[in-house]
Amino acid sequence: MDYRLQRRLAAEILGVGESRIWINPDPEYAEDIEQALTRKDVEALIKRGIIRVIPKKGNAHRWLERRRQRAKGRRRGPGKRKGPATARSDPKEEWMHRIRRMRRYLRWLRDHGLIDRRTYRRLYRLSKGGMFKSLTALRRYIEEQGLLKEAKSG
Repeated sequence: MDYRLQRRLAAEILGVGESRIWINPDPEYAEDIEQALTRKDVEALIKRGIIRVIPKKGNAHRWLERRRQRAKGRRRGPGKRKGPATARSDPKEEWMHRIRRMRRYLRWLRDHGLIDRRTYRRLYRLSKGGMFKSLTALRRYIEEQGLLKEAKSG
């Protein structure tokens, strides 16, 4: 028996996919189903319970439990991680934190008279160019080059 038309109409009426339509396989209803060629006929079969919607499949309980555990921070240890560290931390964010820290430090040095404006601009540009891997590298460079002046008193 080919109930393609009835299945399609029922799916449209009930607002679900055709795969979720259940048509009673009982031979005593076969003739009624075959006769149903209009939307009204199919609606009548739905009312009688000959055509029904198969309920949606839900997620497994285990999955939900795992999700709750992960929300608490569990199941996220090193054994679960794959790929490089940058897969979990945005490289741009890392750069922003690094450069902001360096610029803050350079500003502090300039404002406290430990470096002059010209040195500040040069170090600022070098930082922007990515010459220093970290704030520590910047401090080491300043020390090695002897760029720090003695703090002004008063």
